[in-house]
Amino acid sequence: MNQKQAWVFYDFGNSAFATTVIAGFFPVFFKQFWSEGVSSEITTLRLGIALGFAGFLMALLAPFWGRKSDESKNRKSWLISFASVGIFSTAALSLIPQGQWAFAISIYVLAYVGFEASLIFYDSLLPLVAKPVEFNRVSSQGYAYGYLGGGLLFILNVAMTLKPEFFGLKDATQAVQFSFLSVAFWWAMGLVVLSLRVKENPISATEVVKKSAGFLATYWEILNTFKKLMEQKNIFYFLLAYWFFIDGVYTVFTMAVNYGLSIGLNQEDLMKALILTQLVGFPSALFFGYLSQKFSSRNLLLFCLVVYSGVLLYSVQIKTGTDFMVLASFVGLVQGGIQALSRSYFTHLIPAGHSAEYFGFFNIVGRSASVVGPLLVAFVTYLTKDARLGLLSIVLLFILGAYFLLKTHSNDQSVTY
Repeated sequence: MNQKQAWVFYDFGNSAFATTVIAGFFPVFFKQFWSEGVSSEITTLRLGIALGFAGFLMALLAPFWGRKSDESKNRKSWLISFASVGIFSTAALSLIPQGQWAFAISIYVLAYVGFEASLIFYDSLLPLVAKPVEFNRVSSQGYAYGYLGGGLLFILNVAMTLKPEFFGLKDATQAVQFSFLSVAFWWAMGLVVLSLRVKENPISATEVVKKSAGFLATYWEILNTFKKLMEQKNIFYFLLAYWFFIDGVYTVFTMAVNYGLSIGLNQEDLMKALILTQLVGFPSALFFGYLSQKFSSRNLLLFCLVVYSGVLLYSVQIKTGTDFMVLASFVGLVQGGIQALSRSYFTHLIPAGHSAEYFGFFNIVGRSASVVGPLLVAFVTYLTKDARLGLLSIVLLFILGAYFLLKTHSNDQSVTY
């Protein structure tokens, strides 16, 4: 297995957390097991606040982590550390008793931060394992095989909840708890492969000490980086667009099952819809990698935003599990594409030798944006008592994202592919 394949394989492993935990079982288990007897408006509010808080932590700490990674040239060690936090926290979810919603959501936030922080360093390894001409293709492969890996385990996990006795489990509750353990194992498997196969050439300890900046000094340097970004209008407008639209993407992904439960859909239908998202997402992410060689990445991103807006408009009319599966298929069509194209497009724009620092900033944008989306859904739902209006409010983020994306260069020849 070469370095590109090992890099992609980490996505194959860690995406199980995104699929089984974030999108699938945590919202259901949080609502029905850890918050049993609580209204859907309150559980939605709690979940939205928790995700917003996790996003705030990422916004606060991501620049420091990214800067330190650039200084040490040891991104892989940072990735391993944060992934380990996420893996052990995910395993710990299997041990939390019924009714302990505060404890459950605290461990979930810890796992979520470990997952998202590891992606800062994972993304920053892309220029190390691939040539510029390969960025779009390899980035798309990462998301595509992430859908495949996460989808395969999720299918197994859903089967366990539907037929727990077949797997030697007592009931569906125990099956979900065991699923959290299986995600931790799956994620660890991807981490081990990346650790063994992706190589770095760290600078000496003397150089690290000489270059290392303190906590406050790091943020001062990040402020200077931001000033430089503002002078590079193409990058600045892209990051502003990304701030809005990736917030909408993450919010749809993390709140979709909670939304389905809130409007009275069957849990089994929701799980089937998530499986469909993975099945559609795998080939579509690869296909977007192909399309990026034929069409402008900016235009492809705009197409994805149009589809997402249409999905949200459609969501307010959902009445059956079949309706939700139609929605899930359209999300799967564009979700991997918008993530992969955003990552690879940004990779082309950043200065050489500063990938972790700039990807730290890239992830600040994404993570700080994810503060707004879940809170928007949570409070609109709570105030209106209507989950449909809560989810529909995310359309505003896609509209703003498209507006600023239109301000970036329309010709992909402006960057080197």
